[in-house]
Amino acid sequence: MNAAANLKGKGALVTGSTSGMGLGIAKALAARGAAVTMNGFGEAAAIERALDEIKAAGDGRVFFDGADLRHPSEVARMVEQAERNMGALDILVNNAGIQHVARVEEFPPERWDALIAVNLTAAFHAIRAAVPAMRKRGWGRIVNNASASGLHGAPNKSAYCASKFGIIGLTKAVALETAEAGITCNAICPGWVLSGMSRPQIEVIAQREGVSFDQASRILLAGQPNRRFVAPDEIGALVVYLCSDEASPVTGAALSIDGGISAR
Repeated sequence: MNAAANLKGKGALVTGSTSGMGLGIAKALAARGAAVTMNGFGEAAAIERALDEIKAAGDGRVFFDGADLRHPSEVARMVEQAERNMGALDILVNNAGIQHVARVEEFPPERWDALIAVNLTAAFHAIRAAVPAMRKRGWGRIVNNASASGLHGAPNKSAYCASKFGIIGLTKAVALETAEAGITCNAICPGWVLSGMSRPQIEVIAQREGVSFDQASRILLAGQPNRRFVAPDEIGALVVYLCSDEASPVTGAALSIDGGISAR
């Protein structure tokens, strides 16, 4: 296999890809020759920098769609537009996610609704829109970000855990439905990644314990056996493998990339 070209001619949509894990995944797919449609939010200058990173990593066929994933109609439009821009949507990575931390009795219902909409429901609508064309072409790769929280519970994260457990269930159901269609559907379950989602949690620890950000990071990582953050490019490498022809027998799996958390 020519690792530098094994996804040449493929079109990939990566949600939540303007920073962190999603950006690492988009860069990895572009580096293997795929055209990439990015999605996410942030300041215009930051999005432009992210687009430039993806262009530099690949052949320059990069697009951006600012769809608000809370709205099903925007998700469907995003998939349709990605197909049009890239010529085909062969790879769908449902990576976007938001977080809110609170005890269940104090959890704001509107935060629950938003979190489930972005983390779980948007993935359903994107898959629903993308699968028909994948079936016609007889080839497709769907990768859903389930997080380590899709495999075990965590206090004060009722909505996040519910959404990620749901993602794994959705993954397995879609994998069974598409098993004979040349389509695979898998979930990845990362541990702690230094990102826009983890930084606020580290800052809370730092404030509570009266320590520095680095010291708070070490406290957070005490629950991750290898004691280091998972890097976005490491997650990107796993996604690239799942999108390769060599991974065609792998479907319906929930693959941990968590520094040993799931080994406990």
